Amino acid sequence: MIPQPPARQPGTGFLYLPPFRIQGWSIAGEESVVQIPELDVCFDIGRCPRFALTSDFVALTHGHMDHSAGIAYYYSQRHFQGMSTGTVICPRPIEQAITNVMHAWVELEAQKTPFHVRGMDPDEEIEIKNNIILRTFATKHTVPSLGYVIVERRSKLRPDLIGLPQEELVRRKNRGEQITDTLHIPLVCCTGDTMWGDHFEREDVLNARILITECTFLEAEHRPRASVGRHLHLDDIAVLLQRTRAEAVVLTHLSRRTNMNAARTALNQALSEEQRQRVFILMDNRTNRQRYEEQFRAAEAKASSEQPSQP
Repeated sequence: MIPQPPARQPGTGFLYLPPFRIQGWSIAGEESVVQIPELDVCFDIGRCPRFALTSDFVALTHGHMDHSAGIAYYYSQRHFQGMSTGTVICPRPIEQAITNVMHAWVELEAQKTPFHVRGMDPDEEIEIKNNIILRTFATKHTVPSLGYVIVERRSKLRPDLIGLPQEELVRRKNRGEQITDTLHIPLVCCTGDTMWGDHFEREDVLNARILITECTFLEAEHRPRASVGRHLHLDDIAVLLQRTRAEAVVLTHLSRRTNMNAARTALNQALSEEQRQRVFILMDNRTNRQRYEEQFRAAEAKASSEQPSQP
């Protein structure tokens, strides 16, 4: 009898939600890492797949192994490949534990791998790119946890000054007058693992253009299990969709026990047509690949139509 080959790993989840790519793995209890290359950040690190190495920032939502196992490898490989050290941002209560892990690996490998860990409290901010801010907020899980909102900071001319000559604006600015207002525009939010809570009432969470959130349990009979594990259930997602103004809601952290066809069916039954248009499952590779192929064909057709006609 010929033995069976090993089970195939699912492909990397990928969504193009202009102007951002959302890519990664997220299977409950196994691995969670979600990267947004354009913003230079990974939410969690999983087992550190190769693509995650390119992000200078890892925003760790909590310390569970399926979300944090790749931290040492992340630092080691970036050092080995001549990249900058990188920064792991984490809930402040686990900052020392991560530091201890890295010291243990330095001793084990007998080489001084550089690392930078920054513990943060809720409602702190750090600039990760020019005028791009990573903001923390409290979530509710079984261990210390944080969610993150990436906010763009823009300057806009004060409404009462619109229409004034440029010379007048320069004059006012030179005498020290503030001629612009600063806008804070939520781009992407990632809640990490969490149960329902008042963090889903925050304006920066509800106004983010893209909301990445977990949905560990779909089946009606698993509602108590979601509560015990402090996870979200599909019923929570239905409520969230009535409130969030996100253009796209990306669901992560589904269990491997949940067949993807069954997941699609559950979403279709629980959500309205308008809501379903905004919901994406990160690991629904077949649906997401078909969508991307349609985007690609549409982009090609648009580019072709904009080409100047030949004389």
